[in-house]
This record gives sequence, structure tokens and C-alpha cells, in this order.
Amino acid sequence: MVDKITVHNLKCWFGKVQSVKNLSLAVKENEILGIIGPSNSGKTTFLRSLNRLNELNPNYRQQGEILIDGKNIAHGNPEMLRKRMGMVFALPLSLPMTVLENVIYGPKRHGIKSKKELEELAERCLRAASLWDEVKDRLKESALKLSGGQQQRLCLARTLAVEPDIILFDEPCSGLDPISTAKVEETMIELKKKYTLVLVTNNVKQASRVSDRTAFFLMGELIEVAITEKLFLSPEDKRTEAYITGRFG
Repeated sequence: MVDKITVHNLKCWFGKVQSVKNLSLAVKENEILGIIGPSNSGKTTFLRSLNRLNELNPNYRQQGEILIDGKNIAHGNPEMLRKRMGMVFALPLSLPMTVLENVIYGPKRHGIKSKKELEELAERCLRAASLWDEVKDRLKESALKLSGGQQQRLCLARTLAVEPDIILFDEPCSGLDPISTAKVEETMIELKKKYTLVLVTNNVKQASRVSDRTAFFLMGELIEVAITEKLFLSPEDKRTEAYITGRFG
């Protein structure tokens, strides 16, 4: 598979604290790359470096190179980059408006005005997020009335509506029950047919279920990355084995 994201010698600091150390990594097109590791291992900092969200912190600085489809993201418009690279956060961030308005919020801001086009787009994205059947009769209700799992999938539908080609997940199931988690995971597996996904998760079992490859981070360093089955069954580094078997973290 072709490399969608290529990272060379990435180093990240918040003030004097270095959170990512000399990281080099590639993400393949149409794969789910899982990223695991204990707290403060640099997982989320790395994820947010991909869409330049870290730069919103005035104390942040970085060195190294991040390429998307071979082009250095440092040279582009951050807002356009974030449109292309959607992000789903740990807690559902539903907007205080209807289900339909949540999904079409981004496309309307980007200039789509046709009611029919917006409604068709909303249905398509809600179907892709495995939510349509649950909300098709509730589109004019407040999104805040949905369950936590439904709101998380609504946020995913809202992300899909701006037509990204990469989706970043930052512990998207950390606050969800097992049934909702299973629905989100099923949706991820379906989405990789069209998108490239990067999943940060503190749930090692989740990474083993959905990721094509998994990377293990520890104290800001990439310890190893491999096909998920290989990483979990025969990791090369003893620290990886200790983490996935629960001996620390």
C-alpha cells in the first residue's frame, strides 16, 4: 500500500518539556493504524501534530517533517489541512442544535446552500457513521438528547460531512459502554475502505480488534510498530510485551 502520511524525525515540545522524541513513522493509505501506550507517552501530541492543532498552544514548538501524500503540511493552510483531516475526540462534542444541523454545519460554512444537497449529504454521512437507522425520525430533535454512543457517531458523521480523506481518533470510546464501543469499532472497520484512520487508544484490546498495524509509544518514543497480530503475539521489544500483557501502564 501507498504511504498516506510520512513522518520524519518529529520532535515536539511544550515549553521545556519534550513530549515526542525523534519519531519517524508512516501510515498506509486505507489502513487503521492503532497507537497504544501509557499516559504521557506522546500519543495525543503526535496525533494533534498531524493536523497542526498543537500549534494553537503558544508554548508549543516542533522540529521534523510531516508529509501528507508527499507534501509538507507546514507549507499549507492549517484550516484547509483540518478540513482534509477530520478528528473525533474522546468526549462527544455535539453542537447545541438539531441532529441534522450538526451534520450539515461544516458543509454550510463551506458554502453549500442547497437544502436537498445538504439533506442528501447528511443521510449519506449518517449512514456511513452507522447512525441513520437510529436517528432518521429524530433529525429535528436536539442532538443533546442522543445517548453518548449516538453522539459520538454523530460527531463522526459531522466529520465525514466535510469530506476528509484522513480521520484521526483520540480515544473515541473512552467514555462509552461496550455496546456503543462495538458500534464505533464496526464503523471504523467499514470506513477504512474509503479513508485512512489513525486511532489513539488506551484500550489495548480495542487496538487488537480494529487496527491493521499498531504502534507502541513509551515516554515520547516509538518503541516499535508492526502488523497488529505480530505485535501482540510476538513483539520484538520486552517493553511492548510488558505493556500489552498489563505488567505496567
